[in-house]
Amino acid sequence: MSGNLNSKLYTIIFEADTPAGKAFDVILILAITASVAVTVLDSVASLRRDYGPALWVLEWGFTLLFALEYGLRLFCSPRPARYARSFLGLVDLIGWLPTVIGLLLPGSHYLTTFRVLRVLRVFRVLKMAAYLEEARVLANALKAARRKILVFLLVVLTLVVLLGSLMYMIEGPENGFTSIPVAVYWAIVTLTTVGYGDISPQTPLGQFLSSFIMILGYAILAVPTGIVSAEFIRSETAPCPHCSGKGH
Repeated sequence: MSGNLNSKLYTIIFEADTPAGKAFDVILILAITASVAVTVLDSVASLRRDYGPALWVLEWGFTLLFALEYGLRLFCSPRPARYARSFLGLVDLIGWLPTVIGLLLPGSHYLTTFRVLRVLRVFRVLKMAAYLEEARVLANALKAARRKILVFLLVVLTLVVLLGSLMYMIEGPENGFTSIPVAVYWAIVTLTTVGYGDISPQTPLGQFLSSFIMILGYAILAVPTGIVSAEFIRSETAPCPHCSGKGH
């Protein structure tokens, strides 16, 4: 009897090929969307002041629902430990655990917005396997370019430390560059062309250096894009050394 119940629950919860399984996933996606909306609304002070108790009840209602669902997944899974350690298993855990932790650490319940990751199941429900395949190709391109990107990041890190230290020597604390870490922060903001404007050079030499860093930033930002694009094109056009096929 228990085995039959496990099998039925597994079909409904983990599979989307049956009407019951598809209905379960659709209802789950709607509940996830609604729960994320509740968390977002709760972060608005005026809404929390006027509707705080109702939002609290809704949040705990969704938390208990997702906790029950997580328990059922563990119950009917043939390998509960493997499911719990999987990516979707961890995402399912985050779906309800932050609200409980919020009882001890106020504010941590806003992490429940990570529930939106569970909407990834929509790919399975709507039979969008082609999109998953495209995502796999992109992931493979990023994986192939990881060493080049790592070297690039190390070069940029070295560059911002050198430029930040140089700007600290030029401007000094009297112009807002109170330490080398602050100057490195300014170098990162400037090199990435973000430009918050909270710190800015005042001397002609500092302004000249900042202009050079801004121009350098445009050139640097193009490097990782080119690296990933080259790997993506190579994965699509180069034949596999094992089977001579393309696209993988």
